[in-house]
Amino acid sequence: MTDMGLVVVGAAGKMGRTLMRVVDATPGVTLAAAIERPGAPEIGKDSGLLAGLAPNGIAVTDEPVEAFAKADGVLDFTVPAATLAFTELAAQARIVHVIGTTGLSPDDEAKIAAASRHAAIVKSGNMSLGVNLLAVLVRQAAKALDADFDIEIVEMHHRHKVDAPSGTALLLGRAAAQGRGIDLDAHSVRVRDGHTGPRPRGDIGFATLRGGSVVGEHTVIFAGEGELIEFTHKATDRVLFARGAVKAALWGRDQKPGLYSMADVLGLG
Repeated sequence: MTDMGLVVVGAAGKMGRTLMRVVDATPGVTLAAAIERPGAPEIGKDSGLLAGLAPNGIAVTDEPVEAFAKADGVLDFTVPAATLAFTELAAQARIVHVIGTTGLSPDDEAKIAAASRHAAIVKSGNMSLGVNLLAVLVRQAAKALDADFDIEIVEMHHRHKVDAPSGTALLLGRAAAQGRGIDLDAHSVRVRDGHTGPRPRGDIGFATLRGGSVVGEHTVIFAGEGELIEFTHKATDRVLFARGAVKAALWGRDQKPGLYSMADVLGLG
C-alpha cells in the first residue's frame, strides 16, 4: 500500500508544526499539504522549514479544496468554525478526518455526526494513549463506587487555551457519567462562587486552572468518607497528541464511514 497522504490544517500553530514533524518521522505517511487561514503571514512559506525540518517543497496554502481532493486524510487541531468547514470538505472528498479540536457546541457535534455518514471521522478530546486508558479506568471506578464517592475533575493548561473545561476534562467527565449511568449535562457543576450550599449528591464537579506553559494535566478525584482515590495524567509534550492523531489516521484509512473515537483506534471501547 502506498503511503497515506495527510493534510495538516492550522499548519503554522504549535500543534500544526508538531504534526508536520511527526508526519515526517512516521513510516507509512507523508505530508500532502499544509493549510493556513487566508491572510496568514506563513502563506507561501516552505512547510518543512516552518516545522523546523529540511525544505520539502510544499508551500503553505490557504486553499484546502484542491489539497483535500488529492489527499487520504486530514489532521485537524484548529477551532470549531474551521473544523466544521474542513469536515464538510473531508466528507465531500471521502477522506479520513482526524479531529482534535475542542470547544465544539452540541450543534457542531451534530454536524460532524452527519458528515460521518460520508467519511470516516476520528474525534477525541485527547489523542493520547494514556488519557484514553485513564478514561476506561475512570468509567470502571465510577461504576464500582456509588454516589457516596463525590467525583471532581481538576484540569490545568497553558495561559493561551481558550475553552474550559478542556476537551479532555469533558472526556473524563463523560466516562465517569457513563460509569454512574447518568447524564453529564444534568449532573455537572462547572462554576462555584459565593454561598453555594452543600454539594449535591451524585454531581460531577469541574475545576479549571490556567497558567504558564502547561501542556495539560488532569486529575479525577473520587472523594469518599475518610478516603480519596485519585487518577492523574500529565502531558509534558504535544508530540504525544500528534503521534496519536497520525495513528488514528492510519487506522481510519481501513474503516467504513462513521464517527469513531480514540478508544476505537486503541481497542479500548
